[in-house]
Amino acid sequence: MRGKALVVALVLGLATACGGGGGGNAKNAGHEEGAPAISITPANGSAKAKPDAGVTVTATGGTLSQVLVKLKDADVPGTMSADKKTWKSSWTLIPGGRYTVQAVAASGKGKTVTATSSFRTVNDTARTTINNVIPSPGEKVGTGMPIFIQFNKEVPDKAKEAIEKAIEVKSTYPTVGAWRWLDAGESFNGLPSLVFRPKTAWKPNQRVELNVHYAGLKIGDSVYGDKDVTRKFKIGDSHVITVNNRTHKLTVKKNGKVVRTWGVSLGTGGEVQSDGVDHLKTTSGVHLTMDHVRLERMIAPGKKKGDPGYYDEKVPWATRISNSGEYIHQNMDDPSCLGNRNCSHGCVRSPSADAQWFMNWSYRGDMVIINGTGRELPWTNGWGYFQMPFEKWVTGGKLGQPVTTAALGG
Repeated sequence: MRGKALVVALVLGLATACGGGGGGNAKNAGHEEGAPAISITPANGSAKAKPDAGVTVTATGGTLSQVLVKLKDADVPGTMSADKKTWKSSWTLIPGGRYTVQAVAASGKGKTVTATSSFRTVNDTARTTINNVIPSPGEKVGTGMPIFIQFNKEVPDKAKEAIEKAIEVKSTYPTVGAWRWLDAGESFNGLPSLVFRPKTAWKPNQRVELNVHYAGLKIGDSVYGDKDVTRKFKIGDSHVITVNNRTHKLTVKKNGKVVRTWGVSLGTGGEVQSDGVDHLKTTSGVHLTMDHVRLERMIAPGKKKGDPGYYDEKVPWATRISNSGEYIHQNMDDPSCLGNRNCSHGCVRSPSADAQWFMNWSYRGDMVIINGTGRELPWTNGWGYFQMPFEKWVTGGKLGQPVTTAALGG
């Protein structure tokens, strides 16, 4: 939460009144000898307070015993210094917000002063906004699930560190992870993104809460973030799926125990394009389930009707695992391939009943580990973030260090 402040001081007891001073601070206009003084910034009556400056309350000649800052009826959080002489708001303030401040200070001789203030922040918001957050509200996701904060346009480099510092992630079990900035070309959906990836899988069956204190952050010259974003979601059971290209077998584990296996057919290979990559091979590595589609239309990439290898078909029970068109889906061709040889265009073909079961059972963010195909999954292909060593992932954030989620109470 945030606040703006206006400053008028009223001295209780034997002290005289204090009023708003110049230079952005509330100053004592005069008080009885031995009484404390309270200074509040922004100044009382200000209509153009800077959101990124926050609120500061300072006591001289005594200590602060109470500070209340409100935006309408909501409390604005802040931190008191160890010596109780200074209080500062925890986060930036909302642009265009009207704030009130009330502070009480006492001297060592027992004299008490109360100061009040109200002010308004400027309403100059940036064109760079948060327009998407993943996971969805209340969604239950897999233990590999990243957190995405996505923007409508590229974020100015000078604003990135402040944004990282303004993010809180809380979880039932403290989790080590790190943020990394992705430009539009690296993002799975073309939106510039800030992505949190746990160092290892999340512990299953816990709650996670994201708070982005974006409102009032300085994003550009004299423009500020428009509003805060909060997202709550759940980590479900541990789902780990392994696919072995040598045995043509898929194994599903739930919380460490095998619950289902079936024969599959992976990519045949044999189509090396100008980039030197065989695009008919399934990629090996740690994939994450990304989406579930009851009936997915699949078209041969880079081909037109009549070209060798062209196809255009609707495939049932499709669970996406990459951005290069790889799914776990129902087999549509020769069933004798399943469990015996590779016949697909790169997907993990499965028996109809198993594909349907998997699509309905899996979460987004489940780990799908494919081995032995000879084609590596790039970390930018879909949600292939576990393909990058964590030590390197950390370097993609402006803070350049891991973060540990705070404990989520209740």
